[in-house]
Amino acid sequence: MALLSRDIDFMGPRKRRLTGTLSTIFIVIALLSLAINRLQLGLDFTSGTLIELGYEQPVDPSEISATLQQEGYEEAVVVTFGSDTDVLIRLPIDEEGGELAAGAAVTLGDEILALLREESEVGVEMRRSEYVGPSVGAELAERGGLALLVALGIVLLYVAMRFQFKFAVGSVAALMHDVVIVLGVISLFGLTFDLTVLAALLALIGYSLNDTIVVFDRVRENFRIMRTDNVQEIVNTSLNQVLSRTVVTSLTTLLALFSMLIFGGETIRGFAITLIVGVATGTYTSLHISSNIVMALKIQKEDLMVPVKEGANDDGSMV
Repeated sequence: MALLSRDIDFMGPRKRRLTGTLSTIFIVIALLSLAINRLQLGLDFTSGTLIELGYEQPVDPSEISATLQQEGYEEAVVVTFGSDTDVLIRLPIDEEGGELAAGAAVTLGDEILALLREESEVGVEMRRSEYVGPSVGAELAERGGLALLVALGIVLLYVAMRFQFKFAVGSVAALMHDVVIVLGVISLFGLTFDLTVLAALLALIGYSLNDTIVVFDRVRENFRIMRTDNVQEIVNTSLNQVLSRTVVTSLTTLLALFSMLIFGGETIRGFAITLIVGVATGTYTSLHISSNIVMALKIQKEDLMVPVKEGANDDGSMV
């Protein structure tokens, strides 16, 4: 860990411009991807049927997909998860079909099961069949977006009360930086945005906030004990002091997330990828962006001084 104990100049003017430029580029790319590619919403937020089947022997999802397309289910998405014998089929509702398609989707699982049993030489059984209607999907999308906004608002209030308003602005800006970049990656690579991904985003807000709070707590402490008014020196010292803790925490978290990605199967694949990207981005943000924003807001020692009550002596007692 010798490398982590070096006196790294995180907040030098040149490095601040470099990291600020990189983050701006990442955010622009993410926003362009969201505008052009948009998010591929899962059935949780749109509408349709989710069917889980279990085969007695390993099967090829492409063959099942071809069979369904031949029978008229052209938009069916077939993937394996957990093992080669577990198959997940997603069937969106035909928007032109209106209420008729929505009503037929309730019994669609039995129809798909019967069709695949006829075409398959191995045994297949139904594990589950779930239907999400258009009104439910729209409500989930609305509440999911509201949950993200409420989480950011609560963070702003908490940090403003716990630290100082400039720290609160830096924390929320850093969290928005992480969320936008993660959403951009999801959009850029065409990952499905469903409830598990939304849960990962909310978990990411908590994780990134914890990392940022650790940094800001050390910055605040050093503002009060270091005998210098050089903000860059104080912030650099603070970042170097928490560097080992931040890197070790992120690495152990990433080890767990990669295990989930490799062995967890298709069901939690989106959750794991979202958090992997989020933890990596959040670590970079905690070390380079959050403090960069606070310095851009001209944080000074005076901002963190405890106000003296009118009529109080130097020792805090009242006259």
